[in-house]
This record gives sequence, structure tokens and C-alpha cells, in this order.
Amino acid sequence: MNVRRSAAVLAAATVIGAATPAAAAPSPTPSQAFPSALYGDKDPKFDGVWRQSLALLAQDTVGEKPAAKSVEWLVRQQCEDGGFAAYRPDPAAACDAKTMLDTNATAAAVQALAALGGQDAVTDKAVGWLKSVQNKDGGWGYAPGGASDTNSTSVIVGALAAAGEKPDQVEKGGKSPDDALLKLALPCGGDDDGAFAFQPDKKGELTANADATAAGVLGALGKGMVVEAGKKSDATCADPATPRQAADNGAAYLTQTLAKGDDHLTSALAGADPQPDHGNTADAVVALAAQGEAAQAGKSVRWLEKNSAGWAEQGGPAAYAQLIFAAQATGANPRDFGGTDLVKQLNATGPAPQAPEKTSAADEKDDSGSDFFGVWWYVGVCLVAGIGIGFLFTGRKKKQQS
Repeated sequence: MNVRRSAAVLAAATVIGAATPAAAAPSPTPSQAFPSALYGDKDPKFDGVWRQSLALLAQDTVGEKPAAKSVEWLVRQQCEDGGFAAYRPDPAAACDAKTMLDTNATAAAVQALAALGGQDAVTDKAVGWLKSVQNKDGGWGYAPGGASDTNSTSVIVGALAAAGEKPDQVEKGGKSPDDALLKLALPCGGDDDGAFAFQPDKKGELTANADATAAGVLGALGKGMVVEAGKKSDATCADPATPRQAADNGAAYLTQTLAKGDDHLTSALAGADPQPDHGNTADAVVALAAQGEAAQAGKSVRWLEKNSAGWAEQGGPAAYAQLIFAAQATGANPRDFGGTDLVKQLNATGPAPQAPEKTSAADEKDDSGSDFFGVWWYVGVCLVAGIGIGFLFTGRKKKQQS
């Protein structure tokens, strides 16, 4: 889902690489070591907060408790006004007018910290900042004040939902995120029925974008990065007058596109042949699962199981997180994903999660005896009172941001 942050980072890195002679690029040295609390070993300049947030959210999703210092690192990246930059190498230094705040990084941090709990002050401040930079059309751009795009708007919708807000009621100038997304959804009646565009082009025309469509489906459904399987709609393509219709249209477009591409999406840099796009395929799986398109989501997650190991190893923590989200959404096992333990691989990219708390055998015995006595005492009382008893067994369900 997400913001396709990887594409933005790749583009930025490509531009920088093209502008700087190879000989001038310094090699990493021990003095340039990155924070030990950070996940991943690549330069975090463009994606430090993003990948940290995804890593922590993915760990929480599979029942791991992230290292305290990694959570603290993410919290300390926040600026005083509530926003997050992509990465601040010295969080002790105050943010100023030159600090480039990032709506996507802020939204990802909110989703992660809301899931972990105990960070209400941080998430409340971040949500307040996101509301303050909402555009008049109801959406958001990547940078504050930038033109609204589907990906940014959608990841922020997920953050609002994670923080307990009602995204469709977060308005600027009478417009909500739903209004912005509906304007970015293509109508039916063409080759790209129901897709979302990233942004209008200079002429105001919309061009289908599978990456933006995966994000748009989740945004229109009011979902974040972590979802549970939704209920499929039988609606056929119709002009997107409602968010649900736009989500159904987008899911149909993704299903058709994935089926044509042997269950995966492709992308290509200028002048290069199309290549499998593992990250956007994972995002599409999450979107389809949320919308209820279980059949195609299942086919595509199986393709990922067979083909994504090498990509994830190069992509690092954010890539492993995306695959974990796809596995979780479809009921696949992230600890045996095509023979790869995604959780183990993710954990190896940063500080080890906290060890689960252990209960002593004596405590377990005492607790068991206490529960046993309490239940039978209650049964006895009820029998004496001449009434029937019904036992309701409930499991503790882990809170999911979906």
C-alpha cells in the first residue's frame, strides 16, 4: 500500500546519481555509521522514518514487541510542530524553516506508533500537523502545500483511521479526503476502467497508474497498511460517485491488470524493458484483500512467495514489511513465505525485538489452580440458586489497524 515511497526514493537517488560523478561519491566509512536503533543499512536520507515505521508496524502485526530504542528513535524524529521529515540525523537539533517535512513519513509514523500504543501525545500532535497542511480539495501532496496525489492522500487516510479519526469527516474548505480521491478516479468506459491516477497531468487529464490504484483502493475504503480480508462487492464498474464504488472499480482494474501480467505488476524505467514490480504487487495484494477480491489476492501472494526473496533482501526492512502485510492480509504464513521467514529476516535488519515475558511454572500452577477453584465455586453457587449456566470462552484478539 503505502506510498510507494520506494519509487520516490529511487527517483531521487537516480537524479542525484546522474548529477554526481561516480568518482566524487564518497565510500561509506565507520564515522558515517547510521544509528544503531535504525532498521536497514542503507543511507536513510530519503526513507529513514518511512522504513523504520514499516518495520515496527510489521513486527507488531506478527506479535513481536519492537526494541524500545527503535521506538524511541522514531519518536525523537518528530519536529515540535508534529510533523516528521524523511530523516533527521541529529534529532536533538530543533527543526527550522529548512527542515523538509514529509506528509508520507508522518503518516507512516502515526500508523506504526498508534499500533504500538502508549504514544498518544506523539500521534495526536502528528495528526494535528497533517490536518493543518490539508489542501482545499481535501487531499494531501507529498510535501506540505504540494498538489494532492492519490498515494499521499491514501496513506494519510490510513493514519487518520489508525489514530481514531473519521477520515471522511476531516475537511478543509468543506472538502474531505474522499472528495480528493474521487476526483483522481478514472470513469468507466475505457481501457482503464476504474483505475486511479497519481495526479492529473498538466492538461488536467488522468492517466491510469496501478501503483496509485492500489493506494486509492485502500484510501477509499478508509484502510491503512494492515488490513483484514474484506467482503467482496458484486457491483460492476460505474462512475465513481461514492468511495466504495471507486474502491470496487479500482479493485476490478487491479484484478484485470494482474491477470494479464501472470499475477504480478510490472514497471520500467525510461528506455528499459518492463520488470516485475514486487513492491507494487504486494501493495495490490493488500488492497484486493481489503476490498474482498480474495481469489486474485491469493494468486498474487503465491507469486510473491515464489519470486520475492531476492527483491526483499535488496529492499531491506520496508520490503520485508510490505510482504508481511500482504501475507497477513491473505492468511499466508509470514514465517514460512515461500520457504523464507520474513519475520526473522526483518528482525535481522535492526535491533532484535524484546523477548516475550516468561511466566514461571509456579505462577502458572497457582493461576491454574485459582481459575479452577473460581470456576467451580461459581458453578456451585449457580446450581444452588437453581439457574442454568452458559460458558462463554473468548480469546484475546490482538488489535489490528485495518
